[in-house]
Amino acid sequence: MSGTVVPTRRSGRPLHGEPILQRAFRVLGAFAAAGEGLPLHALAARAGLPKSTTSRIAAQLIGVGALERLDNGDFVVGLHLLEIASLAPRGHGLRAAALPFMQDLHQVTGQHILLAVRDGQEAVLVERLSARDAAAVKYRVGGRLPLARTGIGVALLAHAPEQVRDEALATAPDAGNLRRLMATVRREGVCAMTGPNPLRIGPNPAPTGPTTMSSVAAPILSRRGDPLGALSLVAPDEGGSQVGVRVALRTASLAISRIVGS
Repeated sequence: MSGTVVPTRRSGRPLHGEPILQRAFRVLGAFAAAGEGLPLHALAARAGLPKSTTSRIAAQLIGVGALERLDNGDFVVGLHLLEIASLAPRGHGLRAAALPFMQDLHQVTGQHILLAVRDGQEAVLVERLSARDAAAVKYRVGGRLPLARTGIGVALLAHAPEQVRDEALATAPDAGNLRRLMATVRREGVCAMTGPNPLRIGPNPAPTGPTTMSSVAAPILSRRGDPLGALSLVAPDEGGSQVGVRVALRTASLAISRIVGS
């Protein structure tokens, strides 16, 4: 998943009585890729708002630094949002503790190393390290991933409140397998998943690249066992043994837990 998707409305009109703050976040949530620039008509379409409303809200967001406008007229996310987001304790503090271990994993494996926290039924990616020659993936920092269909999501889901787990199981295409994966996380502190490469499926599939990807993930827990985040390695599925990777991820997650879990 490449980022937050904001549903559009066929009428092109905002919800009746929708607060201005919610509409502003619909505009901000329209951006789906790092560095993406959107002309007004595309920004309005993604936000599901009339162009006049979008233009007015965008002007206000530019005024507070949440958006910026390029010379060609396109809108981009403003630097002030980065300044504010860097203060988020669930992302920044965890990232600072995890980064040295992620760098070690990245250097040894040459693959994608992800760090995420849970937000409702989704995992929010707070850091990603990727080697230049690693297989391309859709995941980006700040993007959202479904809990029940990704390794890092299952690692977060396994220690989530019972209500969150029940909601995920109710909508999972294979609830039995999801239960088994969550039980593995709780028992072994790590799980592995293999599935189709998101870049090779969908309306505009990539012509090259691996058809399947594997993910090994481990939760980061407090001393009381509360989930703080999760760590994962994503790589092409080559059918080999994952024992070494599982041990490495489990070791790194335990080390991070000792630093941030008090």
